[in-house]
Amino acid sequence: MSNEILQKVEQLTQNGRLDVPKATPRPAATRFTDISDIEGMRTAGKLAADVLVMLEEFVVPGVSTEQLDIIAHNYIVEQQGAIPAPLNYHGFPKSCCTSVNDVICHGIPNDKALKKGDVVNIDITIIKDGYYGDTSKMFFVGPVAPHAERLAKVTQECLYLAIDMVKPGVQLGDIGAAIAAHAHKNHYSVVEEYCGHGVGTTFHGEPQVAHYGKAGTGVALEEGMTLTIEPMINAGKKQVKHSGPDNWIAKTKDGRLSAQYEHTLLVTADGVEVLTRRPEETRFA
Repeated sequence: MSNEILQKVEQLTQNGRLDVPKATPRPAATRFTDISDIEGMRTAGKLAADVLVMLEEFVVPGVSTEQLDIIAHNYIVEQQGAIPAPLNYHGFPKSCCTSVNDVICHGIPNDKALKKGDVVNIDITIIKDGYYGDTSKMFFVGPVAPHAERLAKVTQECLYLAIDMVKPGVQLGDIGAAIAAHAHKNHYSVVEEYCGHGVGTTFHGEPQVAHYGKAGTGVALEEGMTLTIEPMINAGKKQVKHSGPDNWIAKTKDGRLSAQYEHTLLVTADGVEVLTRRPEETRFA
């Protein structure tokens, strides 16, 4: 089966990347009251989630993250009529982020083949009609070590418990404190140099969503806000080191594994809508 997948990957990537469609400029906003804006965010969120679902079959030993990037890029452009937001964003050279093993975030796709036992976070952001959908998840390359699987599981739990808290009036310090408490209870650390953020008709906006904090502090959520929560959890210590062009790539300083999950969320009148929900996430249906 893996040979068939590798052949399919070769076919899908042999012609390189397609040209990106023209952008639809909109005033920057991360809170919406108009139903047309909310529908725009729903569409963008679903498309971003669809990219992760599509990539699942291709994350196998022998495939490079460069090939995954080309597949994602062309799917976004050709099948979705959308734009891969990371491409050329502040100089980022690729269309998605692929963070392997000890890379925390902003890993740059390259020609190195993935090998059995690797764990990789793929972070997808698309722009459709001026609206952004931003999401990421962990992929396992074949069977992985139990400790790697456990780290990913706890990281996803951190995201899910945070999502369950989202509703008008909840303060971001409450959410950050809950994420950190769950990570620390499991003997992991929380990366503090990066955070979630407002997202809407702009890639990164207010509010900043830290994944640690003090309960009872911070911005209070309001209906209509659209934002990401994206905890980065390390197996070892929280310290980060940077490398690569423009220091984009963030790695764990101690070389141990890191994991991340991310969703784009809409704060509703009585709770939350997960705009980047994947089909298997029936808890948010």
